[in-house]
Amino acid sequence: MISVIIPVLNEAKNIKNILILLLDNPQIEIIVVDGGSEDKTVEIVEEMGVKVVSAERGRAKQMNLGASVAQGDILLFLHADTQLPLGFEKLVIQALSQPQIVAGAFSLKIASKLWGIKLIEKMVNVRSQLFQLPYGDQAIFISQDWFQKVGGFPDLPIMEDFELIVRLKKLGKIAIVSTPVITSARRWEKLGVWKTTLINQQIIMAYFLGISPQKIALWYK
Repeated sequence: MISVIIPVLNEAKNIKNILILLLDNPQIEIIVVDGGSEDKTVEIVEEMGVKVVSAERGRAKQMNLGASVAQGDILLFLHADTQLPLGFEKLVIQALSQPQIVAGAFSLKIASKLWGIKLIEKMVNVRSQLFQLPYGDQAIFISQDWFQKVGGFPDLPIMEDFELIVRLKKLGKIAIVSTPVITSARRWEKLGVWKTTLINQQIIMAYFLGISPQKIALWYK
């Protein structure tokens, strides 16, 4: 079984479409972890018959709590604005069955026709393949055993996905599935393609320079 863990906060506009693609699959357990939504997110999820658990706000805290109640042998962490490809469960199992693989993620496709988006996609996918450094919006997946061995997501307000992958790379290889997930372009549409990209790169640089994740999170907000 694969447990798909979805941290949410005010995702009423997106969550239904994401869940529809996961329902009625006997191989999949769906766990939605709410961080205190003030819209109808929880109501929508419960109406669809999907398990909801409540957690302290914070993506790392929410995902770790979801993992703690998951029944699956494999954990897949899915952002609420990201759509998994059809047959993703077979791709996940195939990827994790390869020698020396400890975790994996998907290539990225962004649902937008904005100028520059295709270049961003290419940059993300080259980085992922070349350096084995996928981010959270690429649907990171890992066996329950490896997740426990590495201690789960570090309790950081930002960059928790990056830090998890860095720790995992010390233990083995990260598989990148060529079939992409499709993620929303809402961040790029809100601030613009190049401004969003610049902010993302500044955050990564600040993290490498040793600036605390707490300060980085405040800047990001």
